[in-house]
Amino acid sequence: MSYPIPSKMWQRVNIVILFLLIPSVGIAVLRQSATVAIPANQTPASSTPKTSILPNHPDYQALQALVQQYSCVVPVQNFGTLPVTRTEFATVLNACVNRSNELIATDPKIVTPADIKILQRLQSEFAPELATLKSPIDELEARRPITPTTRERTQAEFTRKTQPLPTALPLSIPSGSSMQDQVVNRANMPKLQTRGSIGRVAPEPQIGSRFNTENYNRIEDNPFHRVSNDPLSTFSIDVDTASYSNVRRFITQGELPPKDAVRIEELINYFTYNYPQPKGERPFSVTTEVAAAPWNPQHKLVQVGLQGKRLESETLPPSNLVFLIDVSGSMDDPNKLPLVQQSLKLLVNKLRPEDRVSLVVYAGNAGLVLPATPGNQKSTILAAIDRLEAGGSTAGGQGIELAYKIAKQSFLKSGNNRVILATDGDFNVGVSSDGDLTRLIEQKRDQGIFLTVLGFGTGNYKDGKMEQLADKGNGNYAYIDTLLEAKKVLVNDLRGTLFTIAKDVKIQVEFNPAKVQAYRLIGYENRLLQNQDFNDDKKDAGDIGAGHSVTALYEIIPTGTKSDVKLPEIDPLRYQRSGETVSDAAGNELMQVKLRYKLPQDSTSQLITQTIQDDDLRTDQIPSTNLRFAAAVATFGMVLRDSEYKGDASYDLVMKLASQGKGEDQEGYRGEFIRLVEQSRGLITRK
Repeated sequence: MSYPIPSKMWQRVNIVILFLLIPSVGIAVLRQSATVAIPANQTPASSTPKTSILPNHPDYQALQALVQQYSCVVPVQNFGTLPVTRTEFATVLNACVNRSNELIATDPKIVTPADIKILQRLQSEFAPELATLKSPIDELEARRPITPTTRERTQAEFTRKTQPLPTALPLSIPSGSSMQDQVVNRANMPKLQTRGSIGRVAPEPQIGSRFNTENYNRIEDNPFHRVSNDPLSTFSIDVDTASYSNVRRFITQGELPPKDAVRIEELINYFTYNYPQPKGERPFSVTTEVAAAPWNPQHKLVQVGLQGKRLESETLPPSNLVFLIDVSGSMDDPNKLPLVQQSLKLLVNKLRPEDRVSLVVYAGNAGLVLPATPGNQKSTILAAIDRLEAGGSTAGGQGIELAYKIAKQSFLKSGNNRVILATDGDFNVGVSSDGDLTRLIEQKRDQGIFLTVLGFGTGNYKDGKMEQLADKGNGNYAYIDTLLEAKKVLVNDLRGTLFTIAKDVKIQVEFNPAKVQAYRLIGYENRLLQNQDFNDDKKDAGDIGAGHSVTALYEIIPTGTKSDVKLPEIDPLRYQRSGETVSDAAGNELMQVKLRYKLPQDSTSQLITQTIQDDDLRTDQIPSTNLRFAAAVATFGMVLRDSEYKGDASYDLVMKLASQGKGEDQEGYRGEFIRLVEQSRGLITRK
């Protein structure tokens, strides 16, 4: 006689058999059950709050912008690039609140009202996590656990134990002022979107599990040259700024940059200087100044500053812009393609009806996403940008070829024709050799289509390649690490970024041996030219955009000075008369500066000549704020590079010079530099 076995019993028997046959599966099931089992009186796991905040979250981006703006100390590793827990987020927020309070105590105008509101909002939203951060003062005050019965009680407890930000600042920003324009409403910025990130938490980083393949071309500091053997110095000007924002990225993340990532001329030229506007038909003015070299008072420091003519919006020519976007797999990070999309949106909002925009992407294949579209059809352009997704390998060469083809189809004879490349520089498929790429870009440059390169991302960043492409394409090169930097490059500096007013600008300096024993050019190591290149109009050189300022510094050793710098030794020349000078003809001249440039549509260069007199550095002579701040940035670069020519350079000297040369600083960039120096000094102290 048989009896029916209940279904529940069959289920139990089957589970037991499964455990016996596949022990590993049974153990895994038991572990998972023990981990995810939910009591009947609790809500399902799907309704529990997320434990991590992704980098594309508006709160994350708002805090990251504040960290960079005010140089907050970041105690959480990889903040800004990887997801963080709410507690880690609160730790960074707490550091930024403390930093802001320090700055406000020094000068109430440093922290903007908009940023104070953002900090106060974040303090409210993360009050429970902030309340759990025990400071030594808290522990001395009361060694008891916090027992929050309600969210309001927890917030009140936190408010009582900490120093809150002031609710208002005695700061009045006039309507329409440049300072008001600089305030970014980060809370209302569009949310970054990254494919597959919704509902997904990235794994915690494992030390040593990620390979860093960032690439920087090697830089050897320019040496001193004896004037008796080499009286001429020739180089191409440079308006790139990528090195500064890249260096800032390293320091903000808590580490000093690689030496070869520090290009001193790009650090100096990140900032604008108070040079006069050009007069007449010249596209730029030339300003020179001489002072003692701060890091070696026995030497002199000579500044040569160029100021490009500022153009009003109504006088700007129409633009034919082709966005060339890298959507390969290497761009699938929050600080890459999503940041590219948001950056380009800032530029789109500044387009005029007469402007034209096309959108080309490249990964496994290159393709046209958006044909030439008038600038007033912003919704169409923005929708095309939103559709971009990362995936696949990179056919950089094919993408560039297609972008130039599209640019040529919409070519404007009297307009600005430009390809804007946004990438991490990690080309690995197609025409990827540097030689092939540069030859292609040089060919298109000669046809009137210029190239601007915008670098993004970390880990596999190819700085050397992108700098070379921009140099060959008569364009500029910027590194964008935050939406604030994108606003600077593509909104605040839009005219200089996109509109060239002088191309192939070269500088040649001849030193008077009666006054100068030796000299060295600070920076511009990869911009040096042969002396004969100065008069060769076929030789490519740098370009100046509308409103751009360019600064070059020479360190010189006066004749008769016994310097502690070892100068190159060369045997006396047999057939030349040593010591023979033209002092009578030169008079009190220290050096002669010559510049060659071409107007954007011309193929023949024009010459500017100017002499610099030796004023013997009177004791009552005070260097300008321009020279002092440029010297501060140069000193900072030499310290970061640990240059053999840094002399007495130190962080203290940088701080002194920068504070003296800060000036009005309406945009706040010089103040940010000072905070960056402070943070760098802290990194050295920690080591």
